[in-house]
Amino acid sequence: MNENIELVECIYKNAKMGCETITCLLNTIKTKDNKIKQVIEKELKMYEEYVKKSQSLLKKYKAFPKEEPFMAKMGATMGIKCEMMKDNSDARIADMLTKGITMGVVDMTKKIDNYKDIVEKEALRLAKDFLKQQNKEIEALKPYL
Repeated sequence: MNENIELVECIYKNAKMGCETITCLLNTIKTKDNKIKQVIEKELKMYEEYVKKSQSLLKKYKAFPKEEPFMAKMGATMGIKCEMMKDNSDARIADMLTKGITMGVVDMTKKIDNYKDIVEKEALRLAKDFLKQQNKEIEALKPYL
């Protein structure tokens, strides 16, 4: 497979999973009075932006984003709902999101390191921008931990 496509698909996959899990989380706590809501709503917008950017770049490469398997999505959704039934505090939400984003950061860092010398500048720039945004999101969540 083309390394440009692999790198951009990684961005898409991480951003899409972020959108889905944050949407589920927001729906789960919509009737609650969590102060963290504004932070995660902003995070959702960031992920939506990177879904669009990665889709556009994949289109340029004449590729189509691969969707996560249904069971992976269902597992994430069920996990969020179960955790929120136990503890829907801002600290718990920040902890869950920080762990999820950190997994994405590790994934993106590996891809960037592996492909930095062989992919087009546009793909690498998008990946680095996405990684930078993910790290900013972790910093935004730290006050709630």
